[in-house]
Amino acid sequence: MSPKIGILVVGLGGNNGVTLLAGHVANDLSLSWETQNGPMSANWYGCITQIDSKGDHGGCGFRDRLSGGSYGGLASATEAVIGGWDVRPTPLGDALYESRVLEYDLVRKVRDGMNGIKVMKGVYDPSFVGESQHATATHVVRGDDDLTLRSRVERLRKDIRRFRSENGLLGEDGGHVTVIWSASVERPSSASYSTADELLGAIYGADENDDDVSPSVLYAVASALEGCSFVNGGSQNTLSPALSELYGVEYRSSISGGILGKLGIGGLYCPDRPAYLLGTDFKAGQTKFKTAAVEYIRALGLLPMVVASSNHLGNNDMLNLTTKKTLDAKMRVKSNIFGPWDEPQLDHQVRVMYTPYIGDEKRDVVEYTSLGFLGCQHTMLTYTRCMDSVLCVPLMVDVAVWCDLFSRVDVSTKDAARATAYLFKVPEGGAAGVDPGFHRQMGELEDVLNTRCGGTTSSTAREEGRHLTWDVVEKAVGDGVLTREQADALRGLAKE
Repeated sequence: MSPKIGILVVGLGGNNGVTLLAGHVANDLSLSWETQNGPMSANWYGCITQIDSKGDHGGCGFRDRLSGGSYGGLASATEAVIGGWDVRPTPLGDALYESRVLEYDLVRKVRDGMNGIKVMKGVYDPSFVGESQHATATHVVRGDDDLTLRSRVERLRKDIRRFRSENGLLGEDGGHVTVIWSASVERPSSASYSTADELLGAIYGADENDDDVSPSVLYAVASALEGCSFVNGGSQNTLSPALSELYGVEYRSSISGGILGKLGIGGLYCPDRPAYLLGTDFKAGQTKFKTAAVEYIRALGLLPMVVASSNHLGNNDMLNLTTKKTLDAKMRVKSNIFGPWDEPQLDHQVRVMYTPYIGDEKRDVVEYTSLGFLGCQHTMLTYTRCMDSVLCVPLMVDVAVWCDLFSRVDVSTKDAARATAYLFKVPEGGAAGVDPGFHRQMGELEDVLNTRCGGTTSSTAREEGRHLTWDVVEKAVGDGVLTREQADALRGLAKE
């Protein structure tokens, strides 16, 4: 039996949220439906944690490569519990219909059931989103729960506790919960805190909402206090040194006797169990391929000179970006994906356009110009079309499954961040400094899995003599043959 996990989506009624839910319902009910290319059955294509590898060379999927073991393998997305918040009151099935992302025959089959799923009211601050979002934001936290930053965080904590209780996700063995920000991109927050104590003090010690703390930071703080991982799927500057410290194992294990008591904050949920802060901005389509393409160009010994790209679509996320303050947040991450490579000659240009008629179907064109032998030009051109949410939802599934696995096998916050760097446009927080190349980032994932999950994920690693059966090591710890410190030392030696 696979582990049970919870996924809480901020922006559950958006295109990503309803597409995720529709996929979950379709797989849970083993649905089939008609498409213009013939019948289709429910699947988890694109989710590398939910599909098997192919042949002896690995690749593609991880489900069979990480099956069994003392840690129980990977969680099944079909058995996950999904919920979340939204500031709009549209029933989820109707929102799916309006999104025009999935085939109508599938939408028809899941619409009524999805309309019955409850959506929690969202914490809302209109100053952080574009004016185009204001009129529809009526399903929001109000009254006493909206008076201060503290009351907002406490409301979110109550929501998370209720979700856990209603879905059997309590206790250390109850299943890990991951909160994913999939709401509208926020403008950058001007609030800056160096330490977790400063951040908690600003939220819990203030009587007014004076500090410029964004809703995404409030969701992240509530998630940390309730033992949930938090994933920043947007491009705002949510991640910070203060939040990173709040998610650190050392801080979490000692916080109950520190600032929590001084500020009268309720204790942490499972403070000794790791939870993770990850982001920033899901790298789902064009950007992911860019990092692989430029990695290829550099591997050939060519000198990349110009990467000029444009993409256009007409979903609500792009509508929000028609406001300059939110567009600036998006462009910060889209234009900085090659930063760690230190290629000063590379002219990386990005243009985004809001085209309502196109809806969620993202279309992008990228031209890559490099210098080859004796300075002769080498040019490549790519064109991609795909529903934006169809690209993003598998990343939401995979990150929740990885967070659960990593928490169960006690992966450090730093290793979890570098292992999941391939999912995000900019390696921030614990992933800072990770190579931006897509294949290099997948190598980081393989490395962490090899070290922490029995060395079963890479035939190359086994051939190099790096295989070590961690199930045996974990059993030795449980039997008192090894201490936890000795087991971690063994893992460190294997990694070296």
